[in-house]
Amino acid sequence: MTVAASGSDTEENSMIGSMSHAWRALRHRNFQLFFFGQTISVIGNWMTRLATTWLVYQMTHSALLLGVVRVERLNRRKLLVATQAAAAVQSLALAVLTLTHVITLWEIIALTALQGLINAFDMPGRQSFLVQMVDDRNDLSNAIAINSSMANGARLIGPAIAGLVIAAFGEGWCFLIDGISYSAVIASLLSMRITRSESHRNRASMLEQMREGWDYVRMFRPIRTILLLFSLISLMGYSYSVVMPIFAGQVLHGGATTLGWLTGASGVGALVSALSLAARRSVVGLTRMLQISAAMLGCALILFGLSHMFWLSLVLMVFVGFGLMQTAAASNTIIQSLVPDDKRARAMSYYTMAFFGAAPFGSLLAGALAHRIGAPHTVIFTGAFCVAGSVWFTLDLPKVNGVMHPIYREMGLMPAKEIDPVSADADVRYQLSDEVCLQPGGKSL
Repeated sequence: MTVAASGSDTEENSMIGSMSHAWRALRHRNFQLFFFGQTISVIGNWMTRLATTWLVYQMTHSALLLGVVRVERLNRRKLLVATQAAAAVQSLALAVLTLTHVITLWEIIALTALQGLINAFDMPGRQSFLVQMVDDRNDLSNAIAINSSMANGARLIGPAIAGLVIAAFGEGWCFLIDGISYSAVIASLLSMRITRSESHRNRASMLEQMREGWDYVRMFRPIRTILLLFSLISLMGYSYSVVMPIFAGQVLHGGATTLGWLTGASGVGALVSALSLAARRSVVGLTRMLQISAAMLGCALILFGLSHMFWLSLVLMVFVGFGLMQTAAASNTIIQSLVPDDKRARAMSYYTMAFFGAAPFGSLLAGALAHRIGAPHTVIFTGAFCVAGSVWFTLDLPKVNGVMHPIYREMGLMPAKEIDPVSADADVRYQLSDEVCLQPGGKSL
């Protein structure tokens, strides 16, 4: 009896330890403030996204114009306060114009373009600011995963609330709620206590620093390959959301509530993906998840394009959300784990460009294709490209791992006993095949 109880206690303690490990980054005060403030704000963001998409669809019933609208979609703390304040003004302007019934399509495009410009500054600043919010660098990957969990929990809650608010009061109230929600994240940023680190001031010109960052990203095989895959997924994978109102209204014969359910289902998948990343104890093995998630995303999109049943479409949206989230968050985590501090902001700016540079063109492409060949065939087409990207990444994965494994061994993330002679030989071959392969710190491999 005693032994059984002891075993049960051990199992329970192990479970509690695993749960606490999954949320360990929240022990840092600054990250706690950011997490709770950002949660409120991002729920509002997703309400605005769904409300904007539905408003344009109701005004135009045009797949092409849906694509056009989606195209637009220092001191790092001060930068983030400024971008969040600007985003609040943008949402409040949408609210005023919509609630007074004077809004036009071109005003929506202009204000969404402004939001896209704000995001271009906000996203790289937010990603690189995570390092300053988490005192222990070992918790950085967990902070990224928790941040992704928060964003996708909001992605689940926001559209569901937006669907109800639109049905009851109209789109304008979604914009108003979003505008007010920014006050939470601004308050959290202003409440943080940030310790300025002593860092060597780079005397190189901005042009030289940009060129140095580009050379690093271009010549360092793991980051180059991951960014290329992420760019393809951003171009083809994220574009499905442009035609979602058409699926909700024409394919599945629903309305704003149907759109909310479909968006919420993708949020469920994304949240599950983010939580699985938060539970990971190491970044080792994430490249394999990139390979799997890209293939999962592509297959789910192809099947979604073929589906005419609401319940099946909901299930497939869960897999779409999982694939998108896993690709984005795993890419983010791997890059931040490999890049040295002095190149982090520049590397993350390329990560941002991979999304904000490719996704708008993907939205235009999806809108134009849906206008010509229909929404279902468009989603099938983009899904096929995601599968092709997974195949290409799979073929290049041995070379990528060959460069990454020595870095992870030096960082203590990969014990020597896990390395077999074949992998070790491959490491040497692939290092020699790259023109320049730099470890964090600038040392040649």
